[in-house]
Amino acid sequence: MVHASTGPDGGTPLRRTPRQARSRARLALLLEAAERILVGEGVEALTTTRVAAEAKVSVGSLYQYLPDRDAIIDSLASGYFARLEDVMDDLVRTAAPEPGKGKEQRQGEEQGRWDDPVGLLVDTFARVYRTEHGFRALWFGSGLTERTRAADREHKRRMADGVRRVLLALGVARDDAALARACHAAILAADALAQEAFRRTPEGDADLLDEAKAMLRSYLTQVVARYAPR
Repeated sequence: MVHASTGPDGGTPLRRTPRQARSRARLALLLEAAERILVGEGVEALTTTRVAAEAKVSVGSLYQYLPDRDAIIDSLASGYFARLEDVMDDLVRTAAPEPGKGKEQRQGEEQGRWDDPVGLLVDTFARVYRTEHGFRALWFGSGLTERTRAADREHKRRMADGVRRVLLALGVARDDAALARACHAAILAADALAQEAFRRTPEGDADLLDEAKAMLRSYLTQVVARYAPR
């Protein structure tokens, strides 16, 4: 289900944040309609009138939550960021040993899964990109708002923090500001290559994704060597 999340400043692109289940369902209906338009017609078609018609509600009902086109774009982007961050959080949890289990026992149970962390991360997010048609349509179209661009910068920092937490959970790095900076650099490079791969084909250009893996493996191997646990 499409949903809107709070932004990096703790705020929200919504005019009014729904509290009751019925209001949340109505907002989800509006955002699902907006996503259908985004995927089928492009970001330029995301007007309040068009979204209200697609959702079969009055424009006044739409304005309760989404006062203009920018709010629609910001809310959709917020939902996409949240889903990507949820996937990263799941990966961090699988990388971390369960309470009461030693590292060796965890490694035995997860044998093979984390042998290639870069490959696992790239493949996992490539699968998400293949299913998130709205995310691709929004990012590859025109009309992104300044708020969405700012939210994207914060989103990348949170994704970089996810990579940092994976490395710490795997026990291959020590935590400091330099590690956080290196993970941020890795995410920026990976994001640029992933966007280009999915611009070339909806499935993601496999050769370019393989090049991204090779580059990131080399870089993160150097990072781990520099910031290995003492």
